Amino acid sequence: MRKRILWLGLSFLLVAALVLASCAPSVEKEVPQSRFEGIEIYFIAGAAGDPFQTVVSKGLADAVEDFGVDLKVVFTGWDTTIMIEKFKEAVALEPDGIIVWGLEPIKPHIDEAIAKGIIVTTWGVPLQELEDAHAAQGLGYVGASNYPAGYKLATETARRFNLGPGDKAMVWGLLHQPVRGLRSKGCIEGLEEAGLTVDYLEITDAVNADPAAGIPVIAAYLAANPDTDVVVTDHGGMTSTLPEYLESAGYGPDEILGVGFDFTPVTVRGIQSGYIDLILDQQQYLEGYLSVLNVCLTKYGGFSGLHIDSGAGFGHAENIDFIIPLAEAGIR
Repeated sequence: MRKRILWLGLSFLLVAALVLASCAPSVEKEVPQSRFEGIEIYFIAGAAGDPFQTVVSKGLADAVEDFGVDLKVVFTGWDTTIMIEKFKEAVALEPDGIIVWGLEPIKPHIDEAIAKGIIVTTWGVPLQELEDAHAAQGLGYVGASNYPAGYKLATETARRFNLGPGDKAMVWGLLHQPVRGLRSKGCIEGLEEAGLTVDYLEITDAVNADPAAGIPVIAAYLAANPDTDVVVTDHGGMTSTLPEYLESAGYGPDEILGVGFDFTPVTVRGIQSGYIDLILDQQQYLEGYLSVLNVCLTKYGGFSGLHIDSGAGFGHAENIDFIIPLAEAGIR
């Protein structure tokens, strides 16, 4: 009997505790801040609205959401002079970090920034000698390896479309830029090794900033060179514009090969239309997202700068169905 009374008493206390717990006011748990919260970073970007830059900017936006950093994006229209000027302005403000397109003329200004204790990392174009000197201070890189990327695209173009001696290519590139131009050089040398005759056109500053300005250039070239089999655009925004280039020159889908770099939603539509036949995908979303992480890791833990090859897969009609939803989400 005593055991029964004891058991009933314990049961009553348990029920009472549960009732009281259910009536107690709920206490919301504090959401912990990101360990990178408040790190101030400047990102020196290309042209606002450029299809290539738009995907990079999606990577930046996701990095802000995931890491809680204070990110300021400065657009330059891909103008080298403006990029350097905006970098110098950012240095004067002494943020925690600056992310910049790798330019040869910017090297002394990067040295100055690092001397002030600012973390600098590069995107799009690597500055290997500077990385070797300042990796311990956080100088890294996110982007494709330029010469190998160009060479791989060229050799895959020749292999996939059975091109060789007797065929002709035009490469539209940026050889005048010492490091960035290595991708154009890789394209030319890979095609020539496959036996193609290669013409080269330099991308002017006007076309670099606004790819649509190249429409009369390509129309005039193809009118004078109707034996051209493939056009290679060494520029993400210009690759997106290939359908307009070829259509304005009087070509229909699949009448001439269009080859270039970088997935964007516009490029995806170009592949679907038959005007773009092959691209090398450097996954430029990662150039935004991982470059921010690069700065954060150095600020947080004193980690050395990471050199990250953001990828070199190929896009074409056979795998476009996989890419379409990713492009619609803005990450490819």
